[in-house]
Amino acid sequence: MAVTIPVQRILLVRPSALGDVCRTVPVLASLSVRWPNAEIYWVVQSAFAPAVEAHPALTGVIPFPREQFRGGMFRPDRWGRMLGWLRSLRSAPWDVAIDCQGLARTGLMMAACGAKVRAGDRSAREGAWIPCNTRARVPGGVHEVDRMLSIAEALGVEPVLNPTLYVPAGATEWWNRSTAQRPSGAFAVLATTSRWRSKAWPSERWVGLAERLIHHGCVEWIALPGSGGERRQVAMVADALRAKGIRAVDYSGQTDVGQMMAMIEDAAITVSNDSAALHMAMGLGERCLGLFGPTNPAIVGPWRRPDLAIRAELLPGEKPSFRDRDLGDSVMSRLTVEAVAARALSLFEQWSV
Repeated sequence: MAVTIPVQRILLVRPSALGDVCRTVPVLASLSVRWPNAEIYWVVQSAFAPAVEAHPALTGVIPFPREQFRGGMFRPDRWGRMLGWLRSLRSAPWDVAIDCQGLARTGLMMAACGAKVRAGDRSAREGAWIPCNTRARVPGGVHEVDRMLSIAEALGVEPVLNPTLYVPAGATEWWNRSTAQRPSGAFAVLATTSRWRSKAWPSERWVGLAERLIHHGCVEWIALPGSGGERRQVAMVADALRAKGIRAVDYSGQTDVGQMMAMIEDAAITVSNDSAALHMAMGLGERCLGLFGPTNPAIVGPWRRPDLAIRAELLPGEKPSFRDRDLGDSVMSRLTVEAVAARALSLFEQWSV
């Protein structure tokens, strides 16, 4: 249903997760083309704001301080904070709000904001569809980006296929100043960690991949990103690389989101598990390769770029869930170093043409 009211202020709701925030940018681009004179604000988890705050189509971000509310169901002292934050969404009038996440917390945001038109996925989980007065019928089995664009289409918005991310200026300046702390020459970002063990390629395989990339002259050194909680895992890979004589810089716990974006933008290639680094790289030049096992790249992989993903072979009838903690790396371990390196080298050949 096309929006018939004048649209001056739009609220885009997609607080998390970081990779999902990055791949919601085509929705922002589409909204800005449909209503070029409207102000667009994005509700995003505070730590993830640098991923989108520099986008030229965005008027501003509304930080969602999730850590302040975590565990609120069992912490009555936090209920008031959450209610106060929700009430703050009504501080300005909204003409259109669009929920691209579809969970209970984003449903509460939609109900609280008071927008005249509130759009969401009619199949959204946890009752998130209830406060929406425009409910998109999204076909099953589509890519997550296309699912979100379908919600915008329900408002009469034509999809704009532009996933471009913009690195905050301060982050680019930080990266340019850091030349003394890192090797010179072309480098690869290897995002070796994952929140879910089932999505993580075995650590030793990353070493073999780095050896091949350097042997073939694609890169000269390796950058290893990671969160503060992933320092131990990243350090193990860094030590193993250095033991092979490979120059590696461990950035785990040392960069914020914007700085990680600056690093990825400058990299010759980013190879990543199904995690945020991959979706950042997609928006920063598409020089990337995603490694998949229990998750389907046709749904959550590089959008409209199947050549930038490689998936472990599944057994007949096998339908693994990445949430199955007993799965371990049994699926991801089917991806060989040889197969991943061959795909990466073929991408370098394409990019050099």
